[in-house]
Amino acid sequence: MPEVDESRENDDLRKRLAEMTAEASNNETIMKRTQARELTLLRADTLSQLLHVMVDGLRESYALDAVSVVLLDPQHEVRHLLVAGGDRPEEFKQIFFVDSLVGLAPQLAVLHKPWLGPFVGADHHLLFPGIGNLKSVALVPLPRKDRVTGALCFGSRDAARFTRHHGTDFLSHLGAVGAVCIENAVNRARLLRAGITDFLTGWHNRRYLQQRLKEELARAQRRGGSIACLMIDIDRFKAVNDGYGHLAGDNALKEVAHRIEGQIRSMDTAARFGGDELAILLPEATAAEAARLGERIRDVIAAQPFALNSQISRGLTVSVGVAAVSPGRDDADLKALADRLVADADAALYRAKALGRNRVQVGAG
Repeated sequence: MPEVDESRENDDLRKRLAEMTAEASNNETIMKRTQARELTLLRADTLSQLLHVMVDGLRESYALDAVSVVLLDPQHEVRHLLVAGGDRPEEFKQIFFVDSLVGLAPQLAVLHKPWLGPFVGADHHLLFPGIGNLKSVALVPLPRKDRVTGALCFGSRDAARFTRHHGTDFLSHLGAVGAVCIENAVNRARLLRAGITDFLTGWHNRRYLQQRLKEELARAQRRGGSIACLMIDIDRFKAVNDGYGHLAGDNALKEVAHRIEGQIRSMDTAARFGGDELAILLPEATAAEAARLGERIRDVIAAQPFALNSQISRGLTVSVGVAAVSPGRDDADLKALADRLVADADAALYRAKALGRNRVQVGAG
């Protein structure tokens, strides 16, 4: 009997050793895969690329049914940086840019460590729009400097994929890496934007406008659409600088830019073209639609006086030139087309000034 017991004990030990070896091998495989995923995040060159990797890359890598990312963006800076990079925030369907983490899901409001558990439609449907039959979810915080800046949200149709009994260390680490990657990508985008931004108005500069114009013309050509351009000039602006000083002129120019920003869409591109001349690029817009925007801008500028300094206010007006173009399939020289669009809008602007200022003029093109 002792020999039988000893043999059985040896079998149990060998079985246990085999299980531990398999578990160690599996853990090593998981660790290598996790490291590979983290390296993919760290290697993303741009903010746009990083967001795609976080959604599509992680969904494919983890074989998930749904992945979304919630980003706390109360000042809309991340959205503005995406637009500055030539992207449209609304095209990132699984990225939620929010002013507050309260509202999308109850767990997000107090998310300090990964939350794993069953999918509850009333709580989680806003995180995974259009994805049906989900059974379990993992909500992973993106922590930076003692605060949560967003969340990675994983969804699975397997009820056993994410449960309260699973360990969360690797998910915590993934969230920390993701948060660092987002912060780094935002900082890189800020530096890039600094080289294409006018320091006074905070708008883009002429160099960026010309680059973006070619990109939007290519997009319009692919889609068979049109693109419009507004050239805007502050009427008799030289008299403001000469009469009240350049600081007063700067104040007026900043306020003009601020009022115009309230009238344009997030997909539009606003740039300081030079001096007091401003330009607005309007994708997917006709000359008639651009002219209506020009009238709204003209109205909002003339509606209230501008504070030139603490003692002096003065009414200002603007003249607006409008041009639009629909690139044909055979238009190969988009740079020439871009130059012509700007030139046509500029010519319309000068006609508006010649006809008495404070008006919108549509170009002949």
